[in-house]
Amino acid sequence: QVQLVESGGGLVQAGGSLRLSCVASGRIFGLHALGWFRQAPGKEREFVAAINWSGDLTSYTDSVKGRFTISRDNAKNTLYLQMNSLNHEDTAVYICARDNTFMRRDMPPKTTYDYDYWGQGTQVTVSS
Repeated sequence: QVQLVESGGGLVQAGGSLRLSCVASGRIFGLHALGWFRQAPGKEREFVAAINWSGDLTSYTDSVKGRFTISRDNAKNTLYLQMNSLNHEDTAVYICARDNTFMRRDMPPKTTYDYDYWGQGTQVTVSS
């Protein structure tokens, strides 16, 4: 059993920054890739960023490259997403998730089907 709890969302003006956290409980947290997804009103859930189990491989959706940074601290069972230069299109509920695969060798996955545990999400709202 794995529990994921996000925090750090809020209201920020365009151009501002937020740092999201996701704290996990459960075993073998440090041996699975972790990802961030988001869902905005009227849109499907989409991939944002992911990081592999050892923390040395990351992937990002094109729209956040250069603005967002994903990281993890396995000793603290915590996943982070540093978000800079936020714009209105970043407004969404941000959800963290754990990869299905134990010690995946390839790049962290970008599809929702590859993740088996999900948090409840934290709201990020960027004003115009």
